Amino acid sequence: LQLVESGGGLVQPGESLRLTCAGSGGRVADYTMAWFREVPGSDREQVACIGRANSVSVYRDSAKGRFTISWGWDKRAANAVVYLDMQNLRPDDTARYFCAADSRPICNGWEEMQYWGEGALVTVSA
Repeated sequence: LQLVESGGGLVQPGESLRLTCAGSGGRVADYTMAWFREVPGSDREQVACIGRANSVSVYRDSAKGRFTISWGWDKRAANAVVYLDMQNLRPDDTARYFCAADSRPICNGWEEMQYWGEGALVTVSA
């Protein structure tokens, strides 16, 4: 499964942004999907996950209430996509955001994922 993130960019504090993760070489809906982020010099951290079996989502504490992970559908690709809707963005949300996939059915132990995208840069700055 190959994953590609899109939708990153520069926004001001308080604004919103939607990231999209598209997959090829497999059915995205067959995977539990997650978003991670990484700041240079720091460890990659979990942001949100959605299970393929139950669509139950989990979030890191700083993302709760501001970020939403959800499924979508790309008609042209005839494949599911995964969104990360981010609201009320803060400067400390600035990071490269990675999409990841794993064959596990739910978001249990989702620190390790099988497939990764290259990431999309999100910069939150006035």
